Parts: sequence; C-alpha cells; structure tokens
Amino acid sequence: MAAPTEPGPCYLGWDFSTQQLKVIAVDEQLRVIHENNINFDKDLPEFGTQGGVCVHNDRLTVTSPVLMWAKALDMILEKMKSDGFDFSRVKALSGAGQQHGSVYWKEGANCILQSLSPDLPLHQSLKSCFSLSNSPVWMDSSTTTQCCFLEKAVGGAQKLADVTGSRAYERFTGNQIAKIYSQNPEVYTQTERISLVSSFAASLFLGAYAPIDYSDVKFGNVKLCWSAAKSSGMNLLQIREKVWNPACLDACAPALGKKLGHPAPSSKILGSISPYYIQRFGFNSGCKVVAFTGDNPASLAGIRLAEGDIAISLGTSDTLFLWIKEPKPALEGHILCSPVDPQAYMALLCYKNGSLMREKIRDELASGSWEEFSKALTSTAVGNDGNVGFYFDVMEIIPEAVGIHRFNTHNNRIPIFPKEVEIRALIEGQFMSKRIHSEKLGYKIFHGICEAVLQHHISMPTTRILATGGASCNKAILQVLSDVFSAPVYTIDTANSACLGSAYRAIHGLVEETSVSLTDVVKLAPEPRLVATPMAGVAQVYQPLLKRYMELEQQVLNRPK
Repeated sequence: MAAPTEPGPCYLGWDFSTQQLKVIAVDEQLRVIHENNINFDKDLPEFGTQGGVCVHNDRLTVTSPVLMWAKALDMILEKMKSDGFDFSRVKALSGAGQQHGSVYWKEGANCILQSLSPDLPLHQSLKSCFSLSNSPVWMDSSTTTQCCFLEKAVGGAQKLADVTGSRAYERFTGNQIAKIYSQNPEVYTQTERISLVSSFAASLFLGAYAPIDYSDVKFGNVKLCWSAAKSSGMNLLQIREKVWNPACLDACAPALGKKLGHPAPSSKILGSISPYYIQRFGFNSGCKVVAFTGDNPASLAGIRLAEGDIAISLGTSDTLFLWIKEPKPALEGHILCSPVDPQAYMALLCYKNGSLMREKIRDELASGSWEEFSKALTSTAVGNDGNVGFYFDVMEIIPEAVGIHRFNTHNNRIPIFPKEVEIRALIEGQFMSKRIHSEKLGYKIFHGICEAVLQHHISMPTTRILATGGASCNKAILQVLSDVFSAPVYTIDTANSACLGSAYRAIHGLVEETSVSLTDVVKLAPEPRLVATPMAGVAQVYQPLLKRYMELEQQVLNRPK
C-alpha cells in the first residue's frame, strides 16, 4: 500500500474589502483548498460600522476604523488555526485592498511594526501607531474644495486626467490628504508614512512599511502597465512614468512624496513574513510577501479577462472594467492601460451605490431574503412596463446625484412603486447606467463574426461579461445584466475574485523574475462558467428604454439640490 503523500505548498490571497476581510488558499494545481472571512459589522460590532464604514453627520464624510482591520486579521488567522489550517505550508501570500482608502502611521510606528509581540493581538500592539484613527475610504465625498484646487493647480480637469488618468475625484487619496493637511495640520505633521489600504495590509504581514504598488506586471518579455490602479487612484501618479507628479504633490501637502515612499511593481517580493506570524501562527520563515494591490486589478487576475470581455464586480461598490481598442477619453470614468495587451486599454467605471443599495431594498421589501427578492425580480416583465428608477442612498459618482427618483412610463415623477416594480427598477437602472456610460468610453457589443468582418478578414471577439463580487451568486440579477447588455454572462467558481487573483499573484511573484507570465501561471485554472444568456427580444425592449434612461438621468442631474 502506497504511503500517503504529504500536503504540498499553498498560497494565500487576501482581500481587505469594504465589508469583510476575506482569504483564499490555493494549492499548486490552483485548486481552492480553504476560504474564510470576517464580517466587520457582525463579527466586530464594537466598532459600530454599517456596511463596514461609518457615515458621518454631513453624509459626505465616510471612514473606517483602522484598528478594526488589524483586529479582523488576527481574528481570521485564529479562525483558520481553529479549522486546522497548516500555515507552515504557505509559500507566499499577496493581497488586495479597497481602493482609495488611506492609513496614517504616526512617527515611530515602523519600530513597533518591526517588534510585534506574539503574545498580544495585533490591534493591541498597534493601538498607538496611527495619527488618524478613522481612515477616509472610497465612499467619502467631502473633498470638493480640494478637488477644485488640485485641478486648478495643474491646469484644469482634462490636464489632470491626461497626467494621472482621471480628473479630480473626492474619494481619491491625494484630495483626502489635502483635506487632512488643511483641516488637521497637526495630524499631518505627526504622520510618518501614508499607506493605502493595500499597502497597510502588506505592512502588517511584512512587519515594516510596505510600498504602494503601481501594478506593473511583466507578461513574457514585454513589460506592461497593469492599470497603475492603486497609485493612479490617488490623482498623484504620472501613470506613464510611474512616478509621483511634483505639481500634484505640492498642491496637496508639503513633503508629501517622503510620506508616501517610492511606489513598487505589483509583482515585487517585498520580503519574508514578519516573525510575529511565525511565532504566533506557525508560518514558515521562508514565506514571501508579494506586493499587495487594489481589489480591481486583483479581480482581473482572478477572472482572467480577455480581449472583448467586460468585467463587472457586483460588490459593495459596483465596478466595471472594459477592454477597448479605441478609447474615448472623458471626464467621467478612467482610461487605463490593459494588463494583457500593450495595444489595448482598460476603461473603469465605479459606482458607490452597489450591493449596499441592493441590500437596503432587499431588507425593506423582501424581508431580508434574497430568495424573495429574486422571485419579485423574475415576476416582472423585461423593461418593467416602462417604469424607471434611480437609487442613490449616498452621493453617486456617475451620475453625481443622490436620492431615489422614480418615473412612470410617461416620464412623470411618482413617489412610490409596487414592491416588484421597485426591485426591477433598481436592478435594471443599475445595469442600464453601466451600459450607457461604458458606451461613452468606447464599449461596443460584438456577437461573433459578422459578414462584413469576414469580407475584410478581421477577427472580432464575441463580447462576454465576466461577473464577480457578492451579487454574482444571484442568477436572477445576472439574467437582468445579460438582458440589458445583450451579452452572455460568465462567472468563476468563487465570488471572491480579488482573493483568488491575489493568490495567483503570490505564485507569480515567486517566478516573475524568470519571465514567466501571469497568463502562464493561471493556465491551469478552470475557465469561467456560462450562467446567463440574453432572452429573445430583449434588445428591442432595451434600445428605446436606454435612450429614455439617459434623458431621465439628465433630469435627475438638473434637479435643484
């Protein structure tokens, strides 16, 4: 009888998202062998968050407690230990963080990071390490003044977009730093280092300040920009040169470059894991920490985006990534470099009112049950008999509006919809907005190879939508997505694509110097699964409805605040 084989190495992928801390472990065959999570509201109620954040009285300022993230990390590692997870097998780890959130380390914090006691949980050791206890996060809309100043300082919104990839956005880190410097100069003065959520998380594992990544990946022998997603989400980085822009730095705060440190490639091995984790949880001393990145680029690694695809993350925020050949630069959304094709581009659209809005309507109208929510959604007709709704619990990014706005088939405002109509109006409206604004950035639907394309011997990919995030488990929602976009929808086996992509990136970090591409690293991973196709006749329903939605959106924007 053959002796049982010893378990082989594995790799951890982390995601410090808005509502949860999540982790996935994969083995060398890319099989998921462990998943775990901590829900901030449920598991850490002492921090008083709702949806993982604290919305302040002005409804514009939105933060999260830094120590909540540190305590969650210790809790999830303890859960894994209780489940019998063998940390000594972990060869490398990487991770992702919600984009735009920032952490402010106090003078001397690096010394504490380097000498963590294994007898104490993280949050106790780090309780004096932050000059700001509540971190601004991506939902914050309180920096309009700073945005205007930054755009003016560099020559206008379009000029800033040309340099950094985006016009000034309230949630972007540079403007958040400018607000802190302006309103709390003593906090800024006490700050030794400013991290993003991703580099903060990497610092916890490394036991030292980790650099902010600029998501630069090598594919084969060609060095490509992986969207510079973390650094360019700050309005500070020159996305082509991968260096901080001096004019942007100076417009935000003095000596800011020193507090940010030098950005690093996202495939860089930052070092070995801190002794804290070796002594407290039994990690192998040779376990490597690969640079952490943003949740969006990590998700792209997890779902393996290809030419012609659209990636839509249906999470706390809804994010759309679009592969385009001919970008249309605009003052809404973001144009970035493609992670896998030097001739292509990625467009990004972000929406604040994603899952939190869906969950609110579910709780109000479907007794908190997704099953009841889905039944109501499927019981209504495609197009909702012409009823259209806009649902913005917090100030939205695209369009820049807030509140709930309902219109009947005659474009008249009405105060309330029946339950089933309300639920369909919410879901259809969210997806119609995504389609309309993605088309402004260059999105086109391709259904195979048409006659004209064949005559010119041009290969044209079929559009696929790759859905991820929590709502990608809901088939009724995905059917509406497929219908609105008139394209098939695919998912991967886990909704935690940022975790999965981070685990893939941990593997890639170990072999990157040998010029092995990330594509080669993940070639053994299972292909996405088809979960929804457009129903017959939906294009004829949505074509006029999309036009109406666009006109009604303008009415919502023009309404006096």
